[in-house]
Amino acid sequence: MNILIIGGTIFLGRHLVEAALACGHTVTLFNRGQHNPDLFPEVEKLRGDRTKIEDLQRLRERHWDAVIDTCGYFPHIVQLSAQTLADYVERYVFISSISVYGEPPATPDINENAEVARLTSEHLENYLDETYGNRKALCEQVVEAEIPARTLIIRPGLIVGPYDPSDRFTYWPARLQRGGTVLAPGNPDAPVQIIDVRDLAEWTIRMIEYQQISILNATGPSIPLSMRQVLEACRQVAGTPAELVWMDDDFLLSQGVAPFTDLPLWLPSFAAVMHQVNIAKAINAGLTFRPLAKTIADTLAWD
Repeated sequence: MNILIIGGTIFLGRHLVEAALACGHTVTLFNRGQHNPDLFPEVEKLRGDRTKIEDLQRLRERHWDAVIDTCGYFPHIVQLSAQTLADYVERYVFISSISVYGEPPATPDINENAEVARLTSEHLENYLDETYGNRKALCEQVVEAEIPARTLIIRPGLIVGPYDPSDRFTYWPARLQRGGTVLAPGNPDAPVQIIDVRDLAEWTIRMIEYQQISILNATGPSIPLSMRQVLEACRQVAGTPAELVWMDDDFLLSQGVAPFTDLPLWLPSFAAVMHQVNIAKAINAGLTFRPLAKTIADTLAWD
């Protein structure tokens, strides 16, 4: 297959390229060349800015079996890409987010049929001030409107693994590896949902190969995982003596600790539904998960 990737050199994008190449597909990247420009020397690179119509017009010189949009955050910008490619691509794959259900969602075990934010104006620039989740939801609708019945919407949860620039997971393996007394946040039995970036990338390519047209939540693992299990696994893989000292939600909040940012993965009980998203549809569609210990070990090796 001939796959165009918008982005393709940061985190999920680079793993999508690797997964596609491993399956024998032809990959072309369209980006500005500002991040890791020398990555994948064997891959064709089209330099351009997705916000500029004149740059996007270059994509109309070709036909693509699929485009994967890894970096669409604003509906009016995503609309430009979708309009440009509507007659030149068989399938538009948009990487969205479980944040479309709210931050946090209204209920646990939320599935793809749940209500999300809706477009209310043709002036898409009006949505610049919306939340991240709302903007992602509106981007989904723009893609479907421009390329109806040929879209695959993937809504990942927290993506983790090698080359993650955010430190939203890497912090924990690295901190446990340093050893000593480690502050462990919140309820030890609080749920955690994460997905290894390589599992997500490989599955996304399979979904393209299967010509899947759907909306799919994509996080993991397949069985419930707790904060205690994650930190204990980090400690075991790191192999460094460390003592976990648990601090409850009320104490952390009273000290001004910001959930998810100051202490990665931690969400207080009122927001725990962010880690309780229903992924049955994705699992039925073939999403699989490598062992947590493997993700931790590979993350540490990269870090």
